[in-house]
Amino acid sequence: MATDGGVVPRRPRARSLAVPLAAAAAVALAAAYVGAVDPGEPGHYPPCPFLALTGLYCPGCGGLRAVHALVHGDPAAALGFNPLVVALVPVAALVWGRWVLLSWRGRPFTMKSVQANYVWSFLALMILFWILRNVPFGEFLAP
Repeated sequence: MATDGGVVPRRPRARSLAVPLAAAAAVALAAAYVGAVDPGEPGHYPPCPFLALTGLYCPGCGGLRAVHALVHGDPAAALGFNPLVVALVPVAALVWGRWVLLSWRGRPFTMKSVQANYVWSFLALMILFWILRNVPFGEFLAP
C-alpha cells in the first residue's frame, strides 16, 4: 500500500531475508539428513517409482547418493551417481544468491526474475540427460 507521495514502504532487510534464509536452512537440513542416512543402504528411502515401473533411469536416479557423496566430500563419486545433480548445485547456489540479493534490495523474486531461455535450456538438458543415460553409448551416465 502506498503512503504519502505514492511511495511503497520497504520491509526491514532482516524480515526480507527470512524466506530465502529459511529455504537455505531447509536445504541444509535435508542435505545433513541425506548425509547421515546412507541412501546406498536398502530400507531408508523408497525406490524410484519410474525405475521400478519401467526399468529405466529417471533424471533424478542416483541423486540421493550423489548428495550423500557431496556431503561427505567426494565429488568424484557424486559425479558417478548423478552428474546432473552435481552440476545443479552451483546453479542452485547462484539462483539462491540472486534471491537473497533481490530480497536485500526489497524487490520480490519471481519466476520473471529467471529468464525463460534458462528454464527452457535446463528442461532440454534434463530431457537429453534422461535419454542419454538410458541408451547403450550413454551408459557412463547411469548411476
